[in-house]
Amino acid sequence: MESQFKFIENPAEQISNIKDFIFRIISNWKWFVLTITIAMTIAFYINLSAPKVYGLKATIAVKEKQNPLFSTGTNIAFNWGGVSDKVESIRKALISRSHNEIVVRDLEFYIEYLKEGDFGKEDVYGKTPFKIVLQPNQFQLLNTLIKIDFLDENNFNLSVDFNEDTHYKLINYKDEQIKDLNFNKQNFTKTFSIDEYINLPFLKAQILKVNEYDSLAGKTFYVNLNSVQNVTGRYQNVRTNGLSGTSLVELSLTGTNKNRIVDYLNKTIEVLSAYELAEKTNYAYNTKAFIDAQFKNTSDTLKLIEDSIGKFKKDHDIYNLSAEANEVFTQTLGLDKVQLQLSDRIAYFENLENYIKTNSDYSKIPAPAIINIEDGSISALVGELTELSIQKEKLEKEVTANHPSLMLNKEALETTRNVLLENLKSLKEITWVTLNNSKKRLGNYNSELSKLPAKEQTLLNYQRKYSLTESNYVFLMQKRYEADIAIAATVSDITVLDSAKDTGQGPILPRKEFNYMVALLLGTILPLFVIISKEILDTHIHSVDEIERMSPIPILGVLGKKTTENNLSVFLKPKSAVAESFRALRSNIQFLFIRNAKTKSKTILVTSSVSGEGKTFISINMATVFALAGKKTILVGFDLRKPKIFKDFGLNNEIGVVNYLISEESEKNIIQKTEVPNLDLITSGPIPPNPSELIIGEATEELINSLKEQYEYIIIDTPPVGIVSDSLELLKYVDATIYVVRQNYSQKGMLKLINEKYEKKEVKNISIVLNDFNIKSKYGYEYGYGYGYGGYGKYSRGYHDDEKKSFLNHFFNKFKKG
Repeated sequence: MESQFKFIENPAEQISNIKDFIFRIISNWKWFVLTITIAMTIAFYINLSAPKVYGLKATIAVKEKQNPLFSTGTNIAFNWGGVSDKVESIRKALISRSHNEIVVRDLEFYIEYLKEGDFGKEDVYGKTPFKIVLQPNQFQLLNTLIKIDFLDENNFNLSVDFNEDTHYKLINYKDEQIKDLNFNKQNFTKTFSIDEYINLPFLKAQILKVNEYDSLAGKTFYVNLNSVQNVTGRYQNVRTNGLSGTSLVELSLTGTNKNRIVDYLNKTIEVLSAYELAEKTNYAYNTKAFIDAQFKNTSDTLKLIEDSIGKFKKDHDIYNLSAEANEVFTQTLGLDKVQLQLSDRIAYFENLENYIKTNSDYSKIPAPAIINIEDGSISALVGELTELSIQKEKLEKEVTANHPSLMLNKEALETTRNVLLENLKSLKEITWVTLNNSKKRLGNYNSELSKLPAKEQTLLNYQRKYSLTESNYVFLMQKRYEADIAIAATVSDITVLDSAKDTGQGPILPRKEFNYMVALLLGTILPLFVIISKEILDTHIHSVDEIERMSPIPILGVLGKKTTENNLSVFLKPKSAVAESFRALRSNIQFLFIRNAKTKSKTILVTSSVSGEGKTFISINMATVFALAGKKTILVGFDLRKPKIFKDFGLNNEIGVVNYLISEESEKNIIQKTEVPNLDLITSGPIPPNPSELIIGEATEELINSLKEQYEYIIIDTPPVGIVSDSLELLKYVDATIYVVRQNYSQKGMLKLINEKYEKKEVKNISIVLNDFNIKSKYGYEYGYGYGYGGYGKYSRGYHDDEKKSFLNHFFNKFKKG
């Protein structure tokens, strides 16, 4: 009976393939359990041992605050206006090195307080009943643990383990100067008292108790001194997020000690607020200093003039001006004040003009100190120039030099600058005209003054100087008063909305649920990856399904593992599952013979792809199962290159097929009897130098034809077809061919040769037997233990002395069948 195979892909087959693949993965459940258990154990250890990391936040509002008592044109805290980009400046300041260095120094965060924990040393800042006070401007031990064992409430033991191979350093925190430590002792230990001054070559400090109610006795702590630079670098990663559309800034910091985080966030805001306030009042302080100097000079001048007037009146016996002189005095005094104001204004305009011409940064244009600017266009242009300058500075940090937005900004900046310079020039010219007109009017009054008597002229000039100086004196007093109020009333632009506080927040790391989820995922993916990779890279045949997919040759049956020491499994254990599987093969092979040949002698050839697949084992037991059924059977060893069958029967291989083919022995002499009833054996005989030439000779056909006349079944054991062509030469003499494939051993590519022969009809009546099938394998449960096609199936349980099936085996069999 021939079978023509067609490769047909249909949904049912695809579903079956997917189901089989899933089943193969499930069959490795032990690996999944193992890897998931290991991964979960690692995750548990990480969750238990990893330092707990906390995250705290603080929120501040950044808004420029002006004193409502003053106007922008007259007050000491003058502001040109424009966009100050305050929020961005604050954010940059908070992460700057200089700012954080001040915070670290103020908090003395370069001192670490540690104690032994379950998984290493833990930071106990804010939890210690003592503190260490370092003596200023002294060298201290750097980056080395100092152990402090408290013996009782008043005494402690200070020790340092020095390693002679380690190079130790000392640091002076005043200027961060570092030098080498020259100390000969390998291990240092000494007892001190609380508050006692510690004067050692590597430490100059005091231990002070900070909590009288907390006991010190029996406790051990460690102190480690770091450099300010290193600690500052750790805290520059404070996150500052500006909330969109607002002037709010949110500060956040993470760490293993919540006390340290709270103190740092609050201190950094405090330091920043103080700095901003100082910067904000700096202009007022400088102005006040200038006014104070001017006020002193004016006061001295006023006193000098006052003394001069008194002396002049006394010496010349003149005390009051005439009515005419009073009129001239009143008019000239007003003009003197106007000229003074105009002169100050011109001087400021020239100063502002010079600044704009000689500087490229217009974000810090000098504001008027003691004059008023009445032209609103100047303030508007300076404000616009300041805004464009700030925008330019920001763009230069974000874009390239030839970026369109930066180019447009520079053009607008240059235009505004030129317009401002033109306005300053025009305003200065107008002020000059006004000043010259005032001088002309003053000249007219001076001519009238010359008509007065000499004494009155001199006294009037004294009076003019005194009144003008007095007016300036009063003006300066007013400005000094304004400066004092500006300094006292100025508040920081930073308002704390929400300070950092420990309210019992839980740790943000380690994320236990996430770690367990990752562990479960990795514990599942890793074995799955290995299994899939193994499946992809695996080139061995494992199941009947694989054979059916790769070969059009029908499958005759499945054989289990051999349980005997030699290959006589059917003879030695006739009730075994292996024996039953051979009986099933005996029944199935009958379908390969054509009807008119069933009454004749049948010749069966057994071959395989390579050595080791079990063809000799199958040849011996197929011959045995026919012989035990009462059929006169002979087993012929045609594997002339590697004879083996004689060993299992305990016979010799001195003469055999080779001797007959070379006409050295007769057929009768090469046939040997075996201990198996009805079974004879012809061994291969001595290994010839030319086995292929012997097989294709006429003697081979004569031998087989002769044996057919004497025996009902002839079983021929041949060499592997994948290695030599001997088996192919014998195919023309046989009625059926068994091609042996061994589970987990035979290569998938080996089937290609026999498939080509089969499709070209060069071999007929060939079937495949899957050998060495293991019920515990992860492949092919559906064929049971050695029954396959034509076996007894589930009704065979209890009839075999070596069959053992577990509950899982039956469960998986049911699963596959379902």
